[in-house]
Amino acid sequence: MKKLILSIALLSGLAFSSKAQTEKGKIIVGGTASYTSSKSDASGAKAAEELSLVPNIGYFVANNIALGTGVGYNYSKIDRASTAGQSEAFVVSPFGRYYLNLSEQFKFFGQAAVPMAFGTVKSTDANGETGNKTGTSTSIGVALSPGFAYFPTKKVALEFSFQGASYNSLTVKDKDDNKIKGAGRETFAVGTSFFTPQIGVQFHF
Repeated sequence: MKKLILSIALLSGLAFSSKAQTEKGKIIVGGTASYTSSKSDASGAKAAEELSLVPNIGYFVANNIALGTGVGYNYSKIDRASTAGQSEAFVVSPFGRYYLNLSEQFKFFGQAAVPMAFGTVKSTDANGETGNKTGTSTSIGVALSPGFAYFPTKKVALEFSFQGASYNSLTVKDKDDNKIKGAGRETFAVGTSFFTPQIGVQFHF
């Protein structure tokens, strides 16, 4: 009987510690970072690169359900034979998350976000040097992303999320606030690539 009671108490303790990481009233603070660089073999082409830094904060409004927002910075630069330019943007990304406990240290989560980016566009010369401001850019989208959180400790989670379904609308305007034809675009994507995860860290308090 003592062994049975001890076993039940131990299992209850494990369940509580797992739930306590994502229970109502908890706060998460963290963020994501990514960097990509590519180069084309085409004649006259140089390189393209993109950097994204988005810290975030969230609050668990119910057990396993968190609402929050990310605020950060995006940078991209394209230097090709046909297209060249640099963009810097301020990012705001409200999100909602639902966690599902897989074990004490592993959790699956699904996230819905509304990423918005408001930036400036600058020209680049033949040497890739940044020139004057040529316009502004506005990007608004919706993204549904699955992910996994690994808890090496009770208060730290290493996260791996993947592209799910997403929609994005980009508008680019010149210095006179007129839309630049051919610069804007709308994109819709469905599918997940497990070979290109986005890596993040979250602290649970």
